[in-house]
Amino acid sequence: MPEHVKIFEVGPRDGLQNQKRLIATEDKIKLVDMLSNCGFSHIETTSFVSPKWVPQMADAAAVMAGISKKGGTAYTALTPNMRGYEAAIEAGVDEVAIFGSASEGFSWKNINCSIEDSLLRFLPIIEQAKIDKCKVRGYVSCVTHCPYDGRIAPDQVIRVALRLLDMGCYEISLGDTIGAATPETTHRLISSVMNEIPGNLIAGHFHDTNNNALKNIDVCLEAGIRTFDSAVGGLGGCPYAEGAKGNVDTVAVVNMLHEMNYETGLSIEKLNKASAFARSLSES
Repeated sequence: MPEHVKIFEVGPRDGLQNQKRLIATEDKIKLVDMLSNCGFSHIETTSFVSPKWVPQMADAAAVMAGISKKGGTAYTALTPNMRGYEAAIEAGVDEVAIFGSASEGFSWKNINCSIEDSLLRFLPIIEQAKIDKCKVRGYVSCVTHCPYDGRIAPDQVIRVALRLLDMGCYEISLGDTIGAATPETTHRLISSVMNEIPGNLIAGHFHDTNNNALKNIDVCLEAGIRTFDSAVGGLGGCPYAEGAKGNVDTVAVVNMLHEMNYETGLSIEKLNKASAFARSLSES
């Protein structure tokens, strides 16, 4: 049997959050519903953040209320603080995600506090999530390069990732936030991280700024990682990382994996339709 690779679809949140025009709520709902029919086990659906900082996600509760949930799919949301977590739980999310940075400079620019303070902020979320039996996923941003601090040492990534795991995250997504990672820097990072953390607790999250995302995923596959984030239509970017292109395109990742004889459980035909719709949202 072909080996399974899990694709964690982040298009509806990470893909749409940085679009310059506000996307209609009904279009966000349509996109999630199209993705639900593709066969994903996880869809990052929205983000419960302050609309002052991320106006695109102001309709998070309405999106959650409008989607048609499909059995076997976990609908997740980013929750930076307790207020966001409580709103997400009330809206019916299946999992939440918290995000730290391996870069002090990015942490200050992104959430206006140090790495240590950001981790302390997450403690009450994780403690409440344990009570609620809600799984928590952890993100670490700027894992190889930062737009403010330059190159990031793997030890910085390991330190943050281990803290998030110790706090209770079930999985850590390592984010190449500005798309500056190369196969060489990815290999150096993953080799170091996997000396401390098992590969089944790690996901790769690559942006395609320099067209290296698929090559970086290949490096991770060789190392034994079997979970990757991607965004349908290649949507994305980071509002706090100027010039960062979108996430690696889900269709490109799945096509590569199928050519390599990995199994994803995803329908390419339905993915292509969802991808075309996603691109239309960014172009219109």
